[in-house]
Amino acid sequence: MRRGARLGVWLSALIALLAAPLAHAAEPAATVAVAFDRSAIRPVLAEGMADRVSGRRVTADDPVRIASISKLVTALGVLWLVDQRRLDLDRDVSDYLGWRLRNPAFPETPITLRLLLSHRPSLRDDADYLIPLGDTVRVRLANPKAWDAVHAPGSNWFHYTNLNFPVVASVMEAASGERFDRLMHRLVLAPLKLDACFNWSGCSADAVARAVVLYRADGSVARDDLRGSPPPCLVIPAADGTCDLAAYTPGWNGALFSPQGGLRISMRDLARIGQLLARQGRPLLSRAAWAELVQPQWRFDGANGLGENGESDGFFCAYGLGLQLIGSGGTGCHDEPFGDGRARIGHPGEAYCLRSGLWLDPATGRGAAFFTSAVPDDAPKGVSAFTAAEESVLRRMASPR
Repeated sequence: MRRGARLGVWLSALIALLAAPLAHAAEPAATVAVAFDRSAIRPVLAEGMADRVSGRRVTADDPVRIASISKLVTALGVLWLVDQRRLDLDRDVSDYLGWRLRNPAFPETPITLRLLLSHRPSLRDDADYLIPLGDTVRVRLANPKAWDAVHAPGSNWFHYTNLNFPVVASVMEAASGERFDRLMHRLVLAPLKLDACFNWSGCSADAVARAVVLYRADGSVARDDLRGSPPPCLVIPAADGTCDLAAYTPGWNGALFSPQGGLRISMRDLARIGQLLARQGRPLLSRAAWAELVQPQWRFDGANGLGENGESDGFFCAYGLGLQLIGSGGTGCHDEPFGDGRARIGHPGEAYCLRSGLWLDPATGRGAAFFTSAVPDDAPKGVSAFTAAEESVLRRMASPR
Protein backbone atom coordinates (compact mmCIF):
# COMPACT_ATOMS: atom_id res chain seq x y z
CA MET A 1 0.00 0.00 0.00
CA ARG A 2 1.34 3.42 -0.90
CA ARG A 3 2.20 5.93 1.85
CA GLY A 4 -0.64 8.24 0.78
CA ALA A 5 -3.13 5.39 0.83
CA ARG A 6 -1.92 4.21 4.24
CA LEU A 7 -2.25 7.77 5.56
CA GLY A 8 -5.77 7.98 4.18
CA VAL A 9 -6.77 4.74 5.91
CA TRP A 10 -5.20 5.95 9.19
CA LEU A 11 -7.01 9.29 9.02
CA SER A 12 -10.31 7.58 8.26
CA ALA A 13 -9.90 5.33 11.28
CA LEU A 14 -8.97 8.29 13.49
CA ILE A 15 -11.98 10.28 12.33
CA ALA A 16 -14.26 7.31 13.00
CA LEU A 17 -12.77 6.90 16.48
CA LEU A 18 -13.24 10.58 17.33
CA ALA A 19 -16.74 10.65 15.88
CA ALA A 20 -17.94 7.64 17.88
CA PRO A 21 -18.36 9.47 21.23
CA LEU A 22 -20.13 12.31 19.41
CA ALA A 23 -22.53 9.85 17.82
CA HIS A 24 -23.22 8.27 21.21
CA ALA A 25 -23.73 11.71 22.75
CA ALA A 26 -26.46 12.31 20.19
CA GLU A 27 -28.31 9.23 21.45
CA PRO A 28 -31.40 9.77 23.62
CA ALA A 29 -30.68 10.14 27.32
CA ALA A 30 -30.60 6.81 29.14
CA THR A 31 -34.18 6.06 30.14
CA VAL A 32 -35.59 2.86 31.62
CA ALA A 33 -39.12 2.18 32.79
CA VAL A 34 -40.58 -1.00 34.26
CA ALA A 35 -44.21 -1.77 35.07
CA PHE A 36 -45.12 -4.20 37.83
CA ASP A 37 -47.98 -5.69 39.78
CA ARG A 38 -48.05 -8.08 42.71
CA SER A 39 -46.93 -11.06 40.63
CA ALA A 40 -45.15 -9.81 37.48
CA ILE A 41 -42.55 -7.32 36.27
CA ARG A 42 -42.57 -6.03 32.70
CA PRO A 43 -39.86 -3.78 31.19
CA VAL A 44 -41.54 -1.14 29.05
CA LEU A 45 -38.79 1.26 28.00
CA ALA A 46 -35.00 0.94 27.69
CA GLU A 47 -33.30 3.46 25.45
CA GLY A 48 -30.07 5.41 25.26
CA MET A 49 -26.57 4.63 26.43
CA ALA A 50 -25.53 3.29 29.81
CA ASP A 51 -21.97 4.24 28.78
CA ARG A 52 -21.46 6.57 25.84
CA VAL A 53 -17.73 5.86 25.53
CA SER A 54 -18.09 2.10 25.15
CA GLY A 55 -21.41 2.34 23.33
CA ARG A 56 -23.09 0.03 25.86
CA ARG A 57 -26.86 0.43 25.67
CA VAL A 58 -28.94 0.63 28.84
CA THR A 59 -31.17 -2.23 29.99
CA ALA A 60 -33.66 -2.84 32.80
CA ASP A 61 -30.94 -4.81 34.63
CA ASP A 62 -28.34 -2.04 34.81
CA PRO A 63 -27.85 -0.42 38.25
CA VAL A 64 -28.07 3.35 38.56
CA ARG A 65 -27.70 5.81 41.43
CA ILE A 66 -31.38 6.14 42.16
CA ALA A 67 -31.16 9.30 44.31
CA SER A 68 -33.82 9.96 46.96
CA ILE A 69 -35.75 6.73 46.46
CA SER A 70 -32.90 5.54 48.71
CA LYS A 71 -34.74 7.22 51.60
CA LEU A 72 -37.68 4.85 51.22
CA VAL A 73 -35.37 1.81 51.17
CA THR A 74 -33.56 3.12 54.26
CA ALA A 75 -36.93 3.49 56.01
CA LEU A 76 -37.63 -0.21 55.33
CA GLY A 77 -34.44 -1.03 57.25
CA VAL A 78 -35.51 1.20 60.14
CA LEU A 79 -38.91 -0.44 60.37
CA TRP A 80 -37.35 -3.92 60.33
CA LEU A 81 -35.36 -2.87 63.40
CA VAL A 82 -38.54 -1.44 64.95
CA ASP A 83 -40.25 -4.78 64.39
CA GLN A 84 -37.36 -6.46 66.22
CA ARG A 85 -37.60 -3.89 69.05
CA ARG A 86 -34.08 -2.71 68.37
CA LEU A 87 -35.41 0.77 67.64
CA ASP A 88 -38.42 2.81 68.78
CA LEU A 89 -39.88 5.43 66.45
CA ASP A 90 -40.81 7.73 69.31
CA ARG A 91 -37.77 7.45 71.57
CA ASP A 92 -35.31 10.33 71.87
CA VAL A 93 -32.54 9.35 69.41
CA SER A 94 -30.00 10.78 71.87
CA ASP A 95 -30.47 7.52 73.79
CA TYR A 96 -29.07 5.57 70.84
CA LEU A 97 -26.40 8.04 69.74
CA GLY A 98 -24.87 8.43 73.19
CA TRP A 99 -24.92 12.22 73.03
CA ARG A 100 -27.64 14.86 73.35
CA LEU A 101 -29.19 15.83 70.00
CA ARG A 102 -31.19 19.05 70.18
CA ASN A 103 -32.10 22.06 68.09
CA PRO A 104 -30.33 24.88 70.00
CA ALA A 105 -33.43 27.05 69.64
CA PHE A 106 -35.63 24.35 71.22
CA PRO A 107 -33.34 22.58 73.71
CA GLU A 108 -36.13 20.82 75.61
CA THR A 109 -37.74 19.18 72.56
CA PRO A 110 -36.58 15.59 71.85
CA ILE A 111 -35.90 14.46 68.30
CA THR A 112 -37.17 11.03 67.29
CA LEU A 113 -36.91 8.68 64.33
CA ARG A 114 -40.52 9.47 63.48
CA LEU A 115 -39.62 13.14 63.08
CA LEU A 116 -36.42 12.41 61.14
CA LEU A 117 -38.10 10.00 58.71
CA SER A 118 -40.96 12.43 58.05
CA HIS A 119 -38.75 15.55 57.61
CA ARG A 120 -40.07 17.30 60.73
CA PRO A 121 -37.09 17.47 63.17
CA SER A 122 -36.29 21.10 62.17
CA LEU A 123 -33.02 20.18 60.44
CA ARG A 124 -31.89 21.95 57.27
CA ASP A 125 -29.26 21.23 54.62
CA ASP A 126 -27.49 24.57 54.97
CA ALA A 127 -24.59 22.95 56.87
CA ASP A 128 -24.30 20.26 54.12
CA TYR A 129 -25.18 16.58 54.43
CA LEU A 130 -22.03 15.23 52.75
CA ILE A 131 -19.75 14.34 55.68
CA PRO A 132 -16.33 12.86 54.89
CA LEU A 133 -14.58 10.02 56.63
CA GLY A 134 -12.94 11.26 59.82
CA ASP A 135 -15.69 13.80 60.48
CA THR A 136 -18.81 13.01 62.51
CA VAL A 137 -22.51 13.74 62.42
CA ARG A 138 -22.21 15.14 65.92
CA VAL A 139 -19.73 17.80 64.82
CA ARG A 140 -21.81 18.66 61.74
CA LEU A 141 -24.95 19.12 63.82
CA ALA A 142 -23.12 21.49 66.15
CA ASN A 143 -23.17 23.98 63.28
CA PRO A 144 -26.10 26.40 63.83
CA LYS A 145 -26.70 26.40 60.05
CA ALA A 146 -28.00 22.84 60.40
CA TRP A 147 -31.06 24.01 62.34
CA ASP A 148 -34.29 25.90 61.79
CA ALA A 149 -34.50 28.45 64.60
CA VAL A 150 -38.16 29.27 63.90
CA HIS A 151 -40.01 25.95 63.64
CA ALA A 152 -39.77 23.51 66.53
CA PRO A 153 -39.21 19.76 66.04
CA GLY A 154 -42.56 17.99 65.80
CA SER A 155 -44.56 21.05 64.81
CA ASN A 156 -46.74 20.91 61.73
CA TRP A 157 -43.84 22.12 59.60
CA PHE A 158 -42.25 20.00 56.87
CA HIS A 159 -38.88 20.83 55.34
CA TYR A 160 -37.50 18.18 53.00
CA THR A 161 -33.91 17.76 54.26
CA ASN A 162 -31.29 15.26 53.13
CA LEU A 163 -29.37 15.60 56.39
CA ASN A 164 -32.18 13.82 58.26
CA PHE A 165 -31.10 10.49 56.80
CA PRO A 166 -27.42 10.52 57.82
CA VAL A 167 -28.78 11.02 61.34
CA VAL A 168 -31.17 8.09 60.81
CA ALA A 169 -28.32 5.91 59.56
CA SER A 170 -26.18 6.91 62.54
CA VAL A 171 -28.97 5.80 64.87
CA MET A 172 -29.27 2.48 63.00
CA GLU A 173 -25.53 1.90 63.31
CA ALA A 174 -25.41 2.85 66.99
CA ALA A 175 -28.31 0.52 67.84
CA SER A 176 -26.94 -2.43 65.84
CA GLY A 177 -23.18 -1.94 66.08
CA GLU A 178 -23.05 -2.53 62.32
CA ARG A 179 -22.00 -0.24 59.48
CA PHE A 180 -24.96 1.12 57.50
CA ASP A 181 -24.07 -0.40 54.11
CA ARG A 182 -23.63 -3.88 55.59
CA LEU A 183 -26.70 -3.55 57.79
CA MET A 184 -28.93 -2.59 54.85
CA HIS A 185 -27.57 -5.50 52.81
CA ARG A 186 -28.37 -7.93 55.62
CA LEU A 187 -31.81 -6.55 56.52
CA VAL A 188 -33.30 -5.53 53.17
CA LEU A 189 -31.29 -6.13 50.01
CA ALA A 190 -30.19 -9.74 50.56
CA PRO A 191 -33.60 -11.00 51.83
CA LEU A 192 -35.22 -9.56 48.70
CA LYS A 193 -32.45 -11.11 46.53
CA LEU A 194 -31.47 -7.75 45.05
CA ASP A 195 -28.07 -7.13 43.46
CA ALA A 196 -28.12 -3.60 44.84
CA CYS A 197 -25.94 -1.60 47.21
CA PHE A 198 -25.22 1.76 48.79
CA ASN A 199 -22.18 3.51 47.27
CA TRP A 200 -21.21 0.31 45.43
CA SER A 201 -20.51 -1.52 48.70
CA GLY A 202 -21.71 -5.10 48.31
CA CYS A 203 -22.76 -5.10 44.66
CA SER A 204 -21.49 -7.96 42.51
CA ALA A 205 -18.71 -7.51 39.95
CA ASP A 206 -21.34 -8.02 37.26
CA ALA A 207 -23.44 -5.16 38.63
CA VAL A 208 -20.40 -2.87 38.75
CA ALA A 209 -19.61 -3.75 35.12
CA ARG A 210 -23.17 -2.76 34.14
CA ALA A 211 -23.23 0.57 35.99
CA VAL A 212 -25.16 3.37 34.33
CA VAL A 213 -22.94 6.41 33.85
CA LEU A 214 -24.87 9.56 34.71
CA TYR A 215 -24.37 12.44 32.29
CA ARG A 216 -25.26 16.10 32.55
CA ALA A 217 -27.40 17.76 29.92
CA ASP A 218 -24.21 19.06 28.21
CA GLY A 219 -22.86 15.51 27.87
CA SER A 220 -20.21 15.72 30.60
CA VAL A 221 -19.97 12.95 33.19
CA ALA A 222 -21.85 13.63 36.41
CA ARG A 223 -21.38 10.34 38.29
CA ASP A 224 -20.41 6.65 38.18
CA ASP A 225 -18.01 6.46 35.24
CA LEU A 226 -16.58 3.27 36.75
CA ARG A 227 -14.98 1.66 33.67
CA GLY A 228 -15.82 -1.76 35.09
CA SER A 229 -14.22 -1.36 38.52
CA PRO A 230 -15.63 -0.10 41.83
CA PRO A 231 -14.38 3.31 42.98
CA PRO A 232 -11.08 3.20 44.92
CA CYS A 233 -12.84 4.73 47.94
CA LEU A 234 -16.50 3.91 48.57
CA VAL A 235 -17.02 7.05 50.68
CA ILE A 236 -15.83 10.64 50.74
CA PRO A 237 -12.18 10.28 51.82
CA ALA A 238 -10.80 11.86 54.95
CA ALA A 239 -9.33 15.36 54.81
CA ASP A 240 -5.86 13.91 54.25
CA GLY A 241 -7.10 11.80 51.34
CA THR A 242 -7.01 8.46 53.16
CA CYS A 243 -9.82 5.91 53.08
CA ASP A 244 -9.34 3.60 56.07
CA LEU A 245 -12.84 2.23 56.74
CA ALA A 246 -11.45 -0.44 59.06
CA ALA A 247 -10.97 2.22 61.74
CA TYR A 248 -14.55 3.55 61.46
CA THR A 249 -16.80 3.31 64.54
CA PRO A 250 -20.46 2.59 63.63
CA GLY A 251 -22.75 5.39 64.74
CA TRP A 252 -20.28 8.22 64.27
CA ASN A 253 -21.03 9.13 60.66
CA GLY A 254 -24.12 7.64 59.02
CA ALA A 255 -23.57 9.90 56.01
CA LEU A 256 -20.68 7.81 54.70
CA PHE A 257 -22.73 5.47 52.50
CA SER A 258 -25.31 8.06 51.42
CA PRO A 259 -28.54 6.76 52.97
CA GLN A 260 -30.30 9.79 51.50
CA GLY A 261 -29.48 9.03 47.86
CA GLY A 262 -26.64 6.54 47.30
CA LEU A 263 -28.52 3.33 46.49
CA ARG A 264 -27.43 1.71 43.21
CA ILE A 265 -30.15 -0.52 41.84
CA SER A 266 -31.58 -1.64 38.51
CA MET A 267 -35.16 -0.84 37.55
CA ARG A 268 -36.03 -4.53 37.58
CA ASP A 269 -34.81 -4.79 41.18
CA LEU A 270 -36.47 -1.50 42.11
CA ALA A 271 -39.73 -2.96 40.81
CA ARG A 272 -39.22 -5.84 43.26
CA ILE A 273 -39.24 -3.28 46.06
CA GLY A 274 -42.43 -1.96 44.48
CA GLN A 275 -43.88 -5.45 44.69
CA LEU A 276 -42.98 -5.51 48.38
CA LEU A 277 -45.05 -2.34 48.78
CA ALA A 278 -47.87 -3.93 46.80
CA ARG A 279 -47.82 -6.81 49.31
CA GLN A 280 -48.05 -4.30 52.17
CA GLY A 281 -44.47 -4.92 53.20
CA ARG A 282 -44.67 -8.68 53.46
CA PRO A 283 -42.59 -10.72 54.10
CA LEU A 284 -40.12 -8.08 55.30
CA LEU A 285 -42.38 -6.06 57.61
CA SER A 286 -45.16 -6.77 60.07
CA ARG A 287 -48.63 -5.29 59.59
CA ALA A 288 -47.89 -2.81 62.36
CA ALA A 289 -44.68 -1.62 60.70
CA TRP A 290 -46.45 -1.31 57.34
CA ALA A 291 -49.15 0.82 58.92
CA GLU A 292 -46.49 3.14 60.35
CA LEU A 293 -44.72 3.43 56.98
CA VAL A 294 -47.75 4.60 55.01
CA GLN A 295 -49.54 6.65 57.67
CA PRO A 296 -49.30 10.34 56.67
CA GLN A 297 -47.28 12.21 59.26
CA TRP A 298 -47.79 15.56 57.55
CA ARG A 299 -50.13 17.11 55.00
CA PHE A 300 -49.66 20.32 53.05
CA ASP A 301 -52.16 23.07 53.80
CA GLY A 302 -50.77 25.56 51.30
CA ALA A 303 -48.23 27.17 53.62
CA ASN A 304 -46.76 24.66 56.11
CA GLY A 305 -43.86 23.11 54.24
CA LEU A 306 -40.83 23.56 51.99
CA GLY A 307 -39.19 21.30 49.45
CA GLU A 308 -35.50 20.49 49.07
CA ASN A 309 -34.68 23.81 47.39
CA GLY A 310 -36.78 25.93 49.72
CA GLU A 311 -39.77 26.02 47.41
CA SER A 312 -43.43 25.51 48.26
CA ASP A 313 -44.96 24.57 44.90
CA GLY A 314 -47.27 21.71 45.78
CA PHE A 315 -44.75 18.97 44.94
CA PHE A 316 -44.81 17.61 48.50
CA CYS A 317 -48.37 17.34 49.77
CA ALA A 318 -48.34 14.31 52.09
CA TYR A 319 -45.48 12.35 53.61
CA GLY A 320 -45.20 9.23 55.77
CA LEU A 321 -41.97 7.63 57.02
CA GLY A 322 -39.53 7.97 54.15
CA LEU A 323 -42.50 7.61 51.82
CA GLN A 324 -44.34 10.22 49.76
CA LEU A 325 -48.07 10.09 49.07
CA ILE A 326 -49.22 11.73 45.83
CA GLY A 327 -52.46 12.38 44.00
CA SER A 328 -54.79 12.78 46.96
CA GLY A 329 -55.62 16.39 46.19
CA GLY A 330 -55.61 19.26 48.64
CA THR A 331 -54.99 22.97 48.81
CA GLY A 332 -52.22 24.02 46.45
CA CYS A 333 -51.26 20.43 45.52
CA HIS A 334 -49.79 19.67 42.09
CA ASP A 335 -48.31 16.26 42.91
CA GLU A 336 -49.99 13.98 40.37
CA PRO A 337 -47.72 13.32 37.34
CA PHE A 338 -49.70 10.38 35.90
CA GLY A 339 -52.69 12.45 34.82
CA ASP A 340 -55.27 9.89 35.94
CA GLY A 341 -56.18 11.34 39.32
CA ARG A 342 -55.27 8.19 41.26
CA ALA A 343 -53.59 8.27 44.68
CA ARG A 344 -50.19 6.58 44.86
CA ILE A 345 -47.36 5.94 47.30
CA GLY A 346 -43.61 5.75 46.73
CA HIS A 347 -40.80 8.24 46.29
CA PRO A 348 -39.18 10.42 43.61
CA GLY A 349 -35.48 10.92 43.01
CA GLU A 350 -33.46 13.85 41.69
CA ALA A 351 -29.65 14.16 41.62
CA TYR A 352 -26.80 14.42 39.13
CA CYS A 353 -29.25 15.26 36.32
CA LEU A 354 -31.25 12.07 36.93
CA ARG A 355 -34.97 11.99 37.65
CA SER A 356 -36.51 8.79 38.95
CA GLY A 357 -39.61 7.40 40.58
CA LEU A 358 -41.05 4.35 42.30
CA TRP A 359 -44.83 4.64 42.46
CA LEU A 360 -47.55 2.19 43.45
CA ASP A 361 -51.32 2.41 43.22
CA PRO A 362 -52.24 0.50 46.40
CA ALA A 363 -55.82 -0.02 45.21
CA THR A 364 -54.80 -2.02 42.14
CA GLY A 365 -51.34 -3.27 43.16
CA ARG A 366 -49.89 -1.83 39.93
CA GLY A 367 -46.91 0.44 39.79
CA ALA A 368 -43.96 1.89 37.89
CA ALA A 369 -40.21 2.12 38.46
CA PHE A 370 -38.28 4.42 36.15
CA PHE A 371 -35.40 6.80 35.63
CA THR A 372 -34.39 9.23 32.92
CA SER A 373 -31.04 10.97 32.80
CA ALA A 374 -29.30 14.10 31.46
CA VAL A 375 -32.21 16.23 32.69
CA PRO A 376 -31.01 19.81 33.32
CA ASP A 377 -31.43 21.28 36.78
CA ASP A 378 -33.73 23.95 35.36
CA ALA A 379 -35.84 21.47 33.38
CA PRO A 380 -39.37 22.78 32.72
CA LYS A 381 -42.25 21.56 34.83
CA GLY A 382 -45.00 19.53 33.28
CA VAL A 383 -48.71 19.83 34.00
CA SER A 384 -47.90 18.88 37.60
CA ALA A 385 -45.02 20.04 39.84
CA PHE A 386 -42.99 17.15 38.41
CA THR A 387 -40.81 17.83 35.36
CA ALA A 388 -42.08 17.39 31.85
CA ALA A 389 -39.34 14.76 31.40
CA GLU A 390 -40.82 12.59 34.17
CA GLU A 391 -44.36 13.03 32.92
CA SER A 392 -43.24 12.07 29.42
CA VAL A 393 -41.83 8.74 30.65
CA LEU A 394 -45.04 7.96 32.54
CA ARG A 395 -47.19 8.80 29.51
CA ARG A 396 -45.02 6.58 27.31
CA MET A 397 -45.42 3.76 29.83
CA ALA A 398 -49.17 4.08 29.41
CA SER A 399 -48.82 3.96 25.61
CA PRO A 400 -45.55 2.19 24.78
CA ARG A 401 -44.33 2.28 21.20
